[in-house]
Amino acid sequence: MVGVFEVGAVPFNPDGWGPPDSAAAASITTTLPLHVPFAPFSRSDKLGRIADFTRSFPSSNANPSNRPSSRHGAGNPADSPFDFSLDVDAFPLANPEDDSSFRLVDAKPPPRPKFGPKWRFNQNRPQLPQRRDEEVEARKREAEKERARRDRLYNLNRSNQNQQRREAAIFKSSVDIQPEWNMLDQIPFSTFSKLSFSVPEPEDLLICGALEYYDRSFDRITPKNERRLERFKNRNFFKVTTTDDPVIRRLANEDKATVFATDTILSTLMCAPRSVYSWDIVIQRVGNKLFFDKRDGSQLDLLSVHETSQEPLPEAKDDINSAYSLSVEAAYINQNFSQQVLVRDGNKVSFDEPNPFANEGDEVASVAYRYRRWKLDNDMHLVARCEVQSVVDVNNQKSFLTLNALNEFDPKYSGVDWRQKLETQRGAVLATELKNNANKLAKWTAQAILANADLMKLGYVSRVHPRDHFNHVILGVVGYKPRDFAAQINLNTANMWGIVKSIVDLCMKLNEGKYVLVKDPSKPQVRIYEVPADAFENDYVEEPLPEEEQVQPPTEDAEDGEADGTTNDVEDKEIEAQN
Repeated sequence: MVGVFEVGAVPFNPDGWGPPDSAAAASITTTLPLHVPFAPFSRSDKLGRIADFTRSFPSSNANPSNRPSSRHGAGNPADSPFDFSLDVDAFPLANPEDDSSFRLVDAKPPPRPKFGPKWRFNQNRPQLPQRRDEEVEARKREAEKERARRDRLYNLNRSNQNQQRREAAIFKSSVDIQPEWNMLDQIPFSTFSKLSFSVPEPEDLLICGALEYYDRSFDRITPKNERRLERFKNRNFFKVTTTDDPVIRRLANEDKATVFATDTILSTLMCAPRSVYSWDIVIQRVGNKLFFDKRDGSQLDLLSVHETSQEPLPEAKDDINSAYSLSVEAAYINQNFSQQVLVRDGNKVSFDEPNPFANEGDEVASVAYRYRRWKLDNDMHLVARCEVQSVVDVNNQKSFLTLNALNEFDPKYSGVDWRQKLETQRGAVLATELKNNANKLAKWTAQAILANADLMKLGYVSRVHPRDHFNHVILGVVGYKPRDFAAQINLNTANMWGIVKSIVDLCMKLNEGKYVLVKDPSKPQVRIYEVPADAFENDYVEEPLPEEEQVQPPTEDAEDGEADGTTNDVEDKEIEAQN
């Protein structure tokens, strides 16, 4: 049975707010008990217990300043017979310790979305306090994501700007394209990656020169017992192009092949998709024969440094860390390293003919030229001059070696300090070099495979001081089998020969004359131009670099005064050999 709640009569006060002043009127019109304590309160106060009947009623002669005042027009509690004492500290919770969980309801309307078709349906949805806290946290997370995205875009734009400035300063065409040249075709590198061609085992037609033995003690070099790189200014190094080679001329007259080239030119073609800097190859069609040449002073005579790195090099050409200065320094290091790691006791391995480029009485660097012939199809053969720099006895058999040197110029560009990492983390050092010099290492591997070398030695040569580009030390030497190393760097021999075969087939369709194959300085593609017959001759307009742009030899801080002209000696010897 449901009880009935009866509400007593409420007295009416015609003179104002609150109960009437007359106690008699109150007793007549109400059934509530008399003299019940009452305390006024504000709606902003937290309420606890509704009534506290244990509170003592203050006397009428007490200090009125200690009494609570009415805030909403109620009568003075001292004059009121009804004084309900309301505790403002314990409502609606009976325990005052639970006040920390009390939350005020936010009366603000929910935020209106700026756009979206569903905002009309969400605008009248009630907003709960805990839901609002979750939305605040979500907005903070979105703001953090947006800030991180802006930072990434900002850094990306900065790197792209550096890359564009680097292309504008360094990625120039290796040859001055003349307006009268006729462009015949352009081949993107994307087509090269799909090519594949298998060639049978080549045959050796002739081996010229003499080789010195490799000094195995260099395999034990570590950064702790480094060796100073010596200078071999009295030894002659030759970089002779194809048509200036007397042996190739003789083989061409004997009709031994249809296509003639050098290992440097072939490796450049084979590894073209990995190249970034511009290069050019001169192609001459004479009768039914094809000759691949390089120009005098071509970029192919030098070695690129940090070609495939994302870190931009200094733009000033006279800076010791610019692309041109590093190329000259790398060529100088490579030549001297290939002669220092030999046993220089006069014991040499001589071959069929002496060095075809040396004069009688000249001191010649240790090198052997292997003239090898590959069969491209039934009516086409290719002859290439390949180089090996040393020989070593393995199981009473002589094995050919190629010798090359990687150079460290400043650890801040590569991010790996060879003196600290080479002995304990050699794999990390090699991985960094494969990233920064992918094209150069691939070309060295291709040359070792073309020469059928049994081993390729890679030396790690660093500057004595990052700002001294004339004095160097050898920090280590590592040997690899060429075909194993090619598999490690993802160099496919079938794809290499596929690129060569496609270019040869394209050039064999051309008329007799002279052409130039140029790698575009800004795009991954090569172009073929038809050029005049007298192009690239001695009287051709090819202005040399101004003196202020050439690398000047040092005048101090060199050992025994031998550093003067060291870097320029590399170019001088190349020009003498070509002439």
